[in-house]
Formats: sequence, structure tokens, C-alpha cells
Amino acid sequence: MNLKEALNLANKIVFDKTGQHLDDLQEAVLKGTLERETYKHIAKDFDCSESSVRKVGAELWEILSEELGEDVSKSNLRSAIERLQVFLFSKHFGQDSVQIGFVNFCGETLHSPDIPNLHPPNQETSNAKPTKTLHQDLSEMPELGNFFDRTSELHTLTTWILQQNCRLITLTGISGIGKTSLAVKLVQQIKHEFEYAVWYTLDEFPTIDKFQSNLRQLFSHSENLDSSPTNQKRLPLIKYLQNHRCLVVLDDVHNLFSSGELAGKYKPDYEEYRSLFKQIEKLSHQSCFLLVGWEPPKEVPQLTSENTPIRTLQLTGLDIAAAGEILRDKGLAEIDNCEALIHRYQGNPFWLKSVATLIQELGIGATEVLIDDTILLPEDLKDVLQQQYDRTSELEKQVLSLLATENQPVNFAKLLQHGQISSSDLLNALQSLSRRCFIEKEASLYTLSPVLKQYIKTRRSH
Repeated sequence: MNLKEALNLANKIVFDKTGQHLDDLQEAVLKGTLERETYKHIAKDFDCSESSVRKVGAELWEILSEELGEDVSKSNLRSAIERLQVFLFSKHFGQDSVQIGFVNFCGETLHSPDIPNLHPPNQETSNAKPTKTLHQDLSEMPELGNFFDRTSELHTLTTWILQQNCRLITLTGISGIGKTSLAVKLVQQIKHEFEYAVWYTLDEFPTIDKFQSNLRQLFSHSENLDSSPTNQKRLPLIKYLQNHRCLVVLDDVHNLFSSGELAGKYKPDYEEYRSLFKQIEKLSHQSCFLLVGWEPPKEVPQLTSENTPIRTLQLTGLDIAAAGEILRDKGLAEIDNCEALIHRYQGNPFWLKSVATLIQELGIGATEVLIDDTILLPEDLKDVLQQQYDRTSELEKQVLSLLATENQPVNFAKLLQHGQISSSDLLNALQSLSRRCFIEKEASLYTLSPVLKQYIKTRRSH
């Protein structure tokens, strides 16, 4: 696809809708998206904030969706433009002008893209099976990239959502474990089972009013409400969730919670999310909210029963076969002690990629890495651990320091013998650390992973 032609088409659509041509940032967002760059990369190239890029992107996808008559997002912009180009050329060749949605394209706009076998927008064969209209706002959903086997977890989540009709699901795990990638794969597989599919990343200032307003706008737009005063009354969000089957993903949900506190305690300005989640849990409806992040809301229990519409999945590392794919991608498939390396870094995809990159760049062998229980902590790995560690309370930091000194798993009684923390505080800290996926528990014994133990020892030495 010719990039210049694609940008010209988009400029025409935006101009006909707004009366203004693309500005520099809008063009940068479109160009970056068509070249499969992330919002973060686009923001860096344009020297602006990622939130500004996301906002501009969302506005562009809304304009393009309305004018082209199909749902356009970051993930499908390229294919939507390609369909439009093919449609303009192949179906209306030789005409002076063509109207698509509300946009008139003059003859000089109709260029021939060399892209075979694509379908025009909104064209269905007469024999096609009718389906529910899918309305989506997935502009903030990241691109999937390489996806390593999570068959069991995908099956579990799909069963909870489509068969058991769970209303509220939390997907948690330590940094780098692959929560967001799993959620993206899940949405791709099941979004057509819903009338609405929505992805929001809760970064910076995710106020409840802004979040609910964005959802209501999506519902109202798709329902084609007119502008008369009688249709201006806003329904409670729960009413839309009851009237329509919706899949709503909230990524980085930990940004709703306070740092320096036990896990899941809301920031003062975000307490209203608690009421929303309670409504989603208690009131009857046909929708599902998937909360993705480092920690769940405090009121969401870790252990749920089949009689409740709530589920929690705490993601753990990849198995040997799937984790081995990461090492193969890094050219380390044939290294000795491959399994030992995977176990040491607990099959965590990001941790393994970080260490494999270091091994590859330095030209050292895995055998050297595994000598004397060495734990390598590349800078990018330390950075992501620090982000999550900095969220813990002082009480939790004390418990982590105690566990880092133990060579073997320990029980509650032994931790209490240190005499630094009361039994009540120790229990609360252990529960919070468990919810943050910082500690491992087997029977009544607690321990830290080798990576976390090394990280905490490194912090204490500075």
C-alpha cells in the first residue's frame, strides 16, 4: 500500500468531516500506525506525551469509523484503508465521483492500489449469515506481536466469559509475565460474541467520569441517537451493560490504587470505581469486565466459588516448551542448561527476553550464567521490578527483606520469630504480597523467587 495515497485518503475524510486538514500530530499518528509503530514509539518520534498520541488516535478512529461506516481502530486501520482503496478503484473505475458513507471522492482521488483479493467496506454477500453488529473501541489495545502458548489460560478465560457468563474477572501477575498479551489474544478470539468490545488503558488520570463518558459516547453513537432534548438524558452505565452484551477490558488497573499502601487500596479520587465494580458484580446483566494489572481491587477475593460471577486468574510463567521459544527467537535454542535457565527466571517472558538479550550481546554461555546460582539483573529488568516494588507499603518491604535472607521456604511462625512485626500486620502483609504476586506459597511455607530475592538484596546493598 502506498503510504502517501493512504494519508491523502485519510486527509480527505477528515477534511470533509471537520473542515480542516490533518495537522502534524494527526499525520504522525496515522503514518506511525500504518507503519505498525506503537503509540509510545510515535510519541517519542514526535517528542510529545504518549497520552496526547492516544487521544489524537482515538479522535481519528472515531472520525474514520463514522465517515466510512465501519469500526476503525489502531489495529485495523491499514486493512480499512486498503479496503477503501480497492473499493474506490475496482468498483467505480471511470466515474467522476464516488460517495462512501458521507464522503465524496472525486476522480483524481481514485488511484489503483496493487492489493488483490480485498473486500469493499460494508459489503456482504446475499448468502452471508446475519450476525450482531460489532461496535468496538480497541484503539488503545496494543498490537499482539509474538504470542507464546497460553492454551490452558485462554480456555479458562473463554469458559468463564462465554459459558459461565462471569461479570467481573481479574487477570493479575508480576511485571513481564504476559497479562496484556494474553488479554489481547483473548479479545481477538471472542470479541465477535459481543455487541460491544472495548479496551481502555488506565494510565495517568483515569477518572471515572471520563471513563463512563467514553463508554456512553460509544453506546450513543452506535444507537444513532438524534440530538433532540428528549434523547439527551444519560442512562446509568449499568443500563447499557444490561441492554447490550459488552466486553470491557481495563488494562493497568493497578493505576487506580495507591502506592505505599497494601494492595488494592483505591486512590482518593478513584473510589467511585469501587461502586462501579460492585454494580457489575451484584446487578444482573449480560456483560463482562476484565481487569488486568499487577494487583486486583481489595474487595475482589482471590478465592472465588462457582456460585459467584467473579473470577480471578493469577498468571504464572510459561512452561518449558513455550519458554524455549523465547530462547530460540534469541538464537539460544541449543544452549546447555536451557531448562535450568528457564526455571531460574520462572518462565517469565520479559525476564527471559531481558536475560537472553544480555547473554547474546555479551557472548557468554548459559553455563557461565548458572555458576554459583548467579542471577543476572539487566537494567531493563531492574526497572520493571522497581516500578512494582515502589508500590509496596513499608510493612511489605520489611517482610520482603526478611524473606530475602532465608535460604529455604519459611512458615508464618518463623517469620514472626524475628520480632519486628506483629502477627496481625504480618498476616496482612503476606496477603498483600501474595495478591501482588511477589511471594510464592506452598502449603504453609513462603518464599521469594530467585530473581526477586536478588533484586531486594541488591537494593539493600546500595
